[in-house]
Amino acid sequence: MKLLDRLERQFGHLAIPHLTIIIVIGQSLGFIVGMADPQRISNWMLEADLVKQGEYWRLVTFPFVPPGFNILVVFAIYIFYMMGTVLEANWGTFRYNLYLLIAYCSTVGIAFLDPLQAATVSFIGLSVYLAFAWLYPNFELLFLFLIPVKIKYFALLAWLGILVSIIFGDWWTRLSAVASVFNFLLFFGTDIASRVYYGRRRMASRAQQLKASKKPFHECAVCGVTEKIDRKMEFRICSQCDGTHEYCMEHLQDHQHVVDTAS
Repeated sequence: MKLLDRLERQFGHLAIPHLTIIIVIGQSLGFIVGMADPQRISNWMLEADLVKQGEYWRLVTFPFVPPGFNILVVFAIYIFYMMGTVLEANWGTFRYNLYLLIAYCSTVGIAFLDPLQAATVSFIGLSVYLAFAWLYPNFELLFLFLIPVKIKYFALLAWLGILVSIIFGDWWTRLSAVASVFNFLLFFGTDIASRVYYGRRRMASRAQQLKASKKPFHECAVCGVTEKIDRKMEFRICSQCDGTHEYCMEHLQDHQHVVDTAS
């Protein structure tokens, strides 16, 4: 985060406050335009071949193209607004701007790798969703508007989908999947590595504790019986033996006393 601190000191004044609200207003307008005239909204989409031909406005308008044109999109826009405003409040304006800028650049870069593909704003939305789920894993969403489900489970399904795309998809799908989480990995990669490292240490510590908890507290020096083998058995330390030697009641009187020859 030291690099982010330096960048914020140098470029923080360039950050755009309330960027989520600007995107939401733009997507709401795009939703209205798309419902009224689908052909007009197609002129907003990012198509690299058309950008090369001089339609540079597409680099600005494509983030305002909603991810669809049905009633569920209204819910998706609201979720983006809620998560985006929380992230900006958590990180500050500059870091949130930078997070979206990296997602934007990844989307544009992928678009120019295959000019025949139309890039969408889904990468930006997905990265915001994953960041929010990482920071607030126990936040609940209503599945089917009825069943409360913690967002970390939805995020797990999203990561599973990304993994499947990387393993089984064509090169475009794989690059798109990587691009959709590139900014997330830049921001949270160190935290993920730390959690994995300390998680493994905690698991090893718990394994040692579990192993220690299975070790008997009492054990007869003659027959080896323990309180775990015979819970009714009583144990005593022989006062005539050198050192601390414990015996069950059956061998307390009938055993050879231990003598420390060194003394």
